[in-house]
Amino acid sequence: MIIEPRMRGFICLTAHPTGCAQNVKNQINYVKAQGKIDGAKRVLVIGASTGFGLASRITSAFGCGASTIGVFFEKPGTEGKTASPGWYNSAAFEQEAHAAGLYAKSINGDAFSEDIKAQTIATIKADLGQVDLVIYSLASPVRMHPTTGVLHRSALKPIGGTFTNKTVDFHTGNVTQVSIEPATQEDIDNTVVVMGGEDWSMWMDAMQKAGVLAEGAMTLAYSYIGPEVTKAVYRNGTIGRAKDHLEATAATITEQLQALGGKAYVSVNKALVTQASSAIPVIPLYISLLYKIMKREGIHEGCIEQMDRLYRARLYAGTPISLDAENRIRIDDWEMRDDVQAEVARLWEEATTESLVELGDLAGYKNDFLNLFGFGFEGVDYLADVNEVVSIPSIS
Repeated sequence: MIIEPRMRGFICLTAHPTGCAQNVKNQINYVKAQGKIDGAKRVLVIGASTGFGLASRITSAFGCGASTIGVFFEKPGTEGKTASPGWYNSAAFEQEAHAAGLYAKSINGDAFSEDIKAQTIATIKADLGQVDLVIYSLASPVRMHPTTGVLHRSALKPIGGTFTNKTVDFHTGNVTQVSIEPATQEDIDNTVVVMGGEDWSMWMDAMQKAGVLAEGAMTLAYSYIGPEVTKAVYRNGTIGRAKDHLEATAATITEQLQALGGKAYVSVNKALVTQASSAIPVIPLYISLLYKIMKREGIHEGCIEQMDRLYRARLYAGTPISLDAENRIRIDDWEMRDDVQAEVARLWEEATTESLVELGDLAGYKNDFLNLFGFGFEGVDYLADVNEVVSIPSIS
């Protein structure tokens, strides 16, 4: 079939297998061009199919030469209906890894469940014995709690009062005011259950008990802080409460791993276009302005550049890992530079539907959004008939 992007709100309902494969190849080529990394050799990535998780798996494999197991929850294609982009990404990654002589297996299912944890641990035991690095990069709006059986839904809301500010519809470029009603305590609690650190801790506890963590094993989860302009709806809102819990969990896991000499870290990453961030009011406008400034300054990074720098300059730099006052790795340092944030604040005040064309990088935002689904890549013939049913080698 000939596959075109089909939009519904902040979601693209289609994905292009050849474009997704090109996206993966581009990221692999970037990492390989930077040279080898003296890092982990056996890596588990939980949430491995898109965004930072996919970039982490690529950096582990093609930078460190690591064997990787990727866990994700993606939809395969059927005749006349495309797969989710993460499925196509993972199929392309495995094919490239195997062609390079690298071990790569994937597990598709609910990472919050006990069954997927058990399946993953069994695969590690059978194939790798143990892992040196565990990346936790799940991004899900819902979680079925494995103990209680309760389905929890996260909420994107401010806490303590209604939030009103500018936002942009990145499809049309229209800048408008948006208001979001404050969260209830139930909203806060549910968001912490879904997006906090409990499941990360459960994974590490299960793996340690099963003996599949190597001596000195490291685990890493991803977080975000962001600027003053998004603080009310993000860091001081329901998501922020979940991120606080995630970050506090790192200390708990480190205590848990003491017997192995292992450590848990949270890396605070840069704002990037993702399916999740595109749905958060205010964030698309902020990213559009941020991109314009960072590209002009020569310090813009996508997911793969960010993860490659995290591995090379922080995790495996051969020096003690630098942490902030809250014991977090800060790879958002270029985004949060005082001069960058001062310019964002200035442009924010001036941003209107008419001025954003010049002030921001809405075209870059749109292109990055399309790239998430395999569209907009050079060298891909989007008029060609392609097979929407693509298999992942290690998933029967």
